Amino acid sequence: MRKRFFLMLALSAALSLAAPAMAAPNDVQAELDRAYRHYTQGDYHAAMQHYRALAEQGNAAAQNVLAVMYATGQGVAQDDAQAVKFYRLAAEQGDANAQFNLGIMYADGRGVKQDYAQAAKLYHLAAEQGDADAQYNLGVVYDQGYGVKQDSAQAVKWYRLAAGQGVAAAQYGLGVMYDSGRGVKQDRDEAVKWYRLAAEQKHAKAQSNLGGMYAMGHGVTQDYVQAEKWYRLAAEQGDATAQSNLGFIYAEGLGVKQNYAEAMKWYRLAAEQGEAKAQSQLGVMYERGRGVKQDYAQAIQWFHLAAAQGFSQAQYNLGVMYSRGRGVPQDEAQAQKWYLLAAERGYVDAQYNLGIRYLQGDGVKPDDAQAEKWLRRAAEQGDAGAQQALQIMREQGQIR
Repeated sequence: MRKRFFLMLALSAALSLAAPAMAAPNDVQAELDRAYRHYTQGDYHAAMQHYRALAEQGNAAAQNVLAVMYATGQGVAQDDAQAVKFYRLAAEQGDANAQFNLGIMYADGRGVKQDYAQAAKLYHLAAEQGDADAQYNLGVVYDQGYGVKQDSAQAVKWYRLAAGQGVAAAQYGLGVMYDSGRGVKQDRDEAVKWYRLAAEQKHAKAQSNLGGMYAMGHGVTQDYVQAEKWYRLAAEQGDATAQSNLGFIYAEGLGVKQNYAEAMKWYRLAAEQGEAKAQSQLGVMYERGRGVKQDYAQAIQWFHLAAAQGFSQAQYNLGVMYSRGRGVPQDEAQAQKWYLLAAERGYVDAQYNLGIRYLQGDGVKPDDAQAEKWLRRAAEQGDAGAQQALQIMREQGQIR
């Protein structure tokens, strides 16, 4: 049994504290037992005294726990340098908990210069001994290329080992790899399997992704009722993506009775966390007066926040607002700017609008070449209006 100390959120975010081992000599084991009892009772000062004595005798388990106490400031002034010292002593004796914990310190740059390569080496040592958290962190390291060459196949390997030991974050990570086909053949059924295992452990992102699988019918029969269930569980944990998607479910009435007020609630929660899609959708709600009094100024505010993050739908919507003078003075130059930004990001409505503006000289100087360029891009995405406009241009001899 190991007690976890949550310190590092980017990876596994935990420091490992081992319960008393059973292989120590009787007198050492008795001392470890006493120290552990003091610790679990919250008497950190007494625990520190026992662990320090054992650590100075070279006991690796005690050295690891002493390091944890220095890292967390339990029973002693918080001191990362001392934590690193004792982690290193234990790690050099092959203690997997200490190897993992020292890896965390290197990854976080606590008590040592940040060094992802060294962190990866230490995770590897602990992972090969079967430490589940180290296996998960090593999966992240290979997935993201932190201190090692990015290798999706290796990421899958280590995620799988950790997932098999029940680590929810690893189950989620393995689900993502199957969902996206990275490091493994794409398999939506497998993705759902691993998302579900993690979701049942209350992993918010897994719950959100499982909701998405139900919403899209990927790996499961499309079921908006199930989508709403899983989105809600994640949303209630504060997951912004799930909050945004739950807002959409209520705005569109998918598997639930349409409820604009409920949609507004969830869009706002996500938007206030900086979720660009929710910010854009909140702008739409204000622009149309859905679930809230129509307010173009508020719509503009939320569109700007999303557009600043490069969200193409919001950029297009800003173009519309400036072109029509809604919430802002009419300004065709600003409209053109935002249409162009959205069009360059592949937003088909912006490409079509931009093509028509150039074709008709609406807010810009007429330019058949530019009109053809943007209409063709929209047509290639299947936009029927763009295809028809191009056909008319051919018939009128404006293009070949």
